Amino acid sequence: MTTTTELMPYDEALARFDPVLGLEVHVELNTVSKMFCGCPTEFGAEPNTQVCPTCLGLPGALPVLNGKAVEAAIRIGLALNCSIAEWCRFARKNYFYPDMPKNFQTSQYDEPIAFDGWTEVTVPNEDGDGEPFRVEIERAHMEEDTGKSLHVGGSTGRIHGADYSLLDYNRAGVPLIEIVTKPVEGAGEKAPEVARAYVAQLRDLLLALGVSDVRMEQGSLRCDVNLSLRPDPSAELGTRSETKNVNSLRSVERAVRYEVTRQAARLSAGDKVVQETRHWHEDTGVTTSGRSKEQAEDYRYFPEPDLVPIAPSREWVEELRGTLPEPPREHRARLQAEWEFSELEMRDVVGAGALSSVEQTVAAGASPQLAKKWWLSELARRANETGVEITALPITPEQVAGVQALVDAGRVNDKLARQVFDGVLAGEGSPEEVVAARGLEVVSDDSALGAAVDRAIEANPDIAAKIRDGKQAAAGALIGAVMKEMRGQADAARVRELILERLS
Repeated sequence: MTTTTELMPYDEALARFDPVLGLEVHVELNTVSKMFCGCPTEFGAEPNTQVCPTCLGLPGALPVLNGKAVEAAIRIGLALNCSIAEWCRFARKNYFYPDMPKNFQTSQYDEPIAFDGWTEVTVPNEDGDGEPFRVEIERAHMEEDTGKSLHVGGSTGRIHGADYSLLDYNRAGVPLIEIVTKPVEGAGEKAPEVARAYVAQLRDLLLALGVSDVRMEQGSLRCDVNLSLRPDPSAELGTRSETKNVNSLRSVERAVRYEVTRQAARLSAGDKVVQETRHWHEDTGVTTSGRSKEQAEDYRYFPEPDLVPIAPSREWVEELRGTLPEPPREHRARLQAEWEFSELEMRDVVGAGALSSVEQTVAAGASPQLAKKWWLSELARRANETGVEITALPITPEQVAGVQALVDAGRVNDKLARQVFDGVLAGEGSPEEVVAARGLEVVSDDSALGAAVDRAIEANPDIAAKIRDGKQAAAGALIGAVMKEMRGQADAARVRELILERLS
């Protein structure tokens, strides 16, 4: 896709305007059944196989509220330091879209279950350390997800230019929690980093709460990025754009940065920013216009007549408060101390979105430093090459720990371990199965190694002479020759011993 949108350099835009963020994060809960019916919620089922009269909006079908979803909503609100409503109710949000079978969404409007909260995120400062930034939470409310449209034909995957569209209602009715920030002011040039840090921390928090699998690549965590510019921090808020359904941490940061440069160019040219939704294009790193953004009154909200109000008792709320995990900052501080990581090492782990992955890898038996090594080097590189978040790679922390266990046991070396990762990521099975299928185990048999060592000595008499003269450092060249002949599968330590035994 090409674009002729005028952009202003980011530094210039920040010199002329003050950015204000608003982040709306939609979280699909991992309940067994949907929000208002008993249909299953597993991801990836055959289209339209997880539906019933209620989630299809058929006449006469009545909703029944999922109690586990209410419990999850309260725990999320408490973890974000929100007040929990003593009485609230659902509303109908009326608008037409083909993948919403009822032509309205059952949501919460002026009476959310959780409101007025906050959380603190850590962003890098000029000294390279992390500093806290407070993000105020407006509300966290319950609603149901819509179905999914697949536009076939055309070049963009969107409805414009498509030959036809397919509708899958499996997702319709899946429980959602929408977490909405208050205007995030004062971030300045760090606005993209603040946005990314907030969504990353929210993802880790929701995972710790156990309420969602937070797989952004599958849509169970989606972020709408609102951004506006104003001349200076004392001015009124500007007109905002809303970039919809951004589904990776990297894209959240890039979308903020792009919208700053786009809006700054428009305002500097004397144009107005249009209040609209915009689409994010991962391949080109740009946003394009979607539709004009409705105001709340356009949705014609009114109380849902088929559901009774929700009135969680204070005793139940306090009971749920006792189930909360550590607050994110305390959790990071504890892990940093336990792992003996420097501030820079911990910042790198958090910045890569790999905190929970490293933590689970350590829990599965790997040392903190080695867990960090694999996630931040080998796996981060592969994630960058494929353009996905590191947590979206088809490998589990347990499998990463399994690869390291093979290294620790001397069955593979680091070079072979990378080939094991290749196999696991390709879906060839567990690390053990990949080693067996690919024949990757280190050769430590003295007869095979000895024969290879003899051939290396014979082929390199000058180097062998240096070793005989006491220059043991020269053994590295012979070790390299043996490793090359044996495709990296020789036990390097044993090869060195055999070389020195023969030439001493």
